[in-house]
Amino acid sequence: MTRTGALGTAGALVAGALVASAIAAPAAGADTRDRTWSEDRGVRIAAARAAQQGIDWAECPADWNLPKPIECGWVTVPLDYARPNGKQIKLAVDRARSTGTPAERQGALLYNPGGPGGSGMRFPVRLVTGSKLWVNTAKAYDFVGFDPRGVGRSTPISCIDPQEFVKAPKMDPVPDSEADKLAQRKLARAYADGCAERSGWMLPHMTTPNTARDLDVIRAALGEKKLNFIGVSYGTYLGAVYTTLFPGHVRRMIVDSVVNPSREKIWYQANLDQDVAFQTRWNDWKAWVASHDATFHLGDTPEKVEAQWAELRATAKKAPLGGVVGPAELISFFQSAPYYDSAWVPVADAWSKYVAGDPKDLIEGAAPNLADTAGNIRAENSNAVYTAVECADAKWPTNWQRWDRDNTRLHQNHPFMTWANAWMNLPCATWSTKQRTPVQVKSGKDLTPILIVQSERDAATPYEGAVELHKRLHNSRLITEKNAGSHGVTNLANPCVNERVDAYLLQGTVDAANVTCAPHATPQP
Repeated sequence: MTRTGALGTAGALVAGALVASAIAAPAAGADTRDRTWSEDRGVRIAAARAAQQGIDWAECPADWNLPKPIECGWVTVPLDYARPNGKQIKLAVDRARSTGTPAERQGALLYNPGGPGGSGMRFPVRLVTGSKLWVNTAKAYDFVGFDPRGVGRSTPISCIDPQEFVKAPKMDPVPDSEADKLAQRKLARAYADGCAERSGWMLPHMTTPNTARDLDVIRAALGEKKLNFIGVSYGTYLGAVYTTLFPGHVRRMIVDSVVNPSREKIWYQANLDQDVAFQTRWNDWKAWVASHDATFHLGDTPEKVEAQWAELRATAKKAPLGGVVGPAELISFFQSAPYYDSAWVPVADAWSKYVAGDPKDLIEGAAPNLADTAGNIRAENSNAVYTAVECADAKWPTNWQRWDRDNTRLHQNHPFMTWANAWMNLPCATWSTKQRTPVQVKSGKDLTPILIVQSERDAATPYEGAVELHKRLHNSRLITEKNAGSHGVTNLANPCVNERVDAYLLQGTVDAANVTCAPHATPQP
């Protein structure tokens, strides 16, 4: 068992004084939300306490399924940073130690994969398995993962019984009538009520700013003066909020596949923008499938492929494939193709086999596995956190007429994801706890350079988000992967991107201006 986080004698004395004053300050019976006890001061107190305590690293529990020599531990943070000595929650963390010499080591590199609701605990596996893309970075950094608050083992939240959550088939997301819309509205309200019933005590505190504060406490517990961080997808918004709240604590930060940080986008408009981008990338994939008709036999034009898709949906709506795969399950399975290039071949292959008379791969890929209890718990928890954070971060429209108008209009030309996305987010219209005003993401001129990486045709986080964040973060650099659309660029093989990521993490160097890279290799059947 090892321990990190010692600041040295002088640092420990300062931290001790802060913690002591924090404990002494609140009077008995003080208001539970004493506004003089600010969140800014609260996070400083929590970080000082974490720096004193460090992390007791130990062998990971067997059921965490993490290979040796990854170590695991816990960091304690306040539930409410305005009350740093009130209720505490525990965050799960893990690490794999750097592979280089002591002289090469540059500290800890933390990672968030997105969501909200994604776990970063698999990140150290990249170091342990010797991933070629990360072998140079692994010499300099410990790879540190964590479950954000509410996720996985970090005081997990829940909104519905996991087995009920995965039960299929679900309603077709595309409504045929006002009755269908009313039924979906009732489901969304029931889900919001379930979140309040099962996890209400956590919901007011499930915000991106609080997760950013947690990130700073983890930094302190690791004994790091400044943060090294990679955020992908939602992790880019977490990183952007962190730079706004703690600009002096950033050492290296890469944000990959960027959420638009504008207050006007978080989160209602961002999801509408996503529907447009998903349709664009869906169209890209259909064109690719058509170009390989000799392999897949799904149509030699995008229009013919779309007709096959419409026929598949209609068939599954009339009689769910295998009794469990309806249109909703098909959308969940097929959306991985617009998301990730790595899914292009497997999805097309499963579909091709189905058309040829072998439905096994398509049904197995799209159907829930009711026997996978642990996986279903993870899936339900991830969805609960996604909903809780997005609903708490920002004010959502409460008027159904607006939702109906916006999504009906958008669906006309962007039918692939629009209604499915709407129903997923609709619980925010009847959310039980206060919805906050998003952080005004921005930086001063003294912010360290931040590396922004984005594919031009990303479906989940449209390209405009990267441009907007670049405008807001002074001295940032934007790397654009042109004519590409896979989500999560830094984990793909593209030397133009990979070499710049290495140079930034290892030497802190960035190009004098923004860079446009050719796309990574297109998948081949």
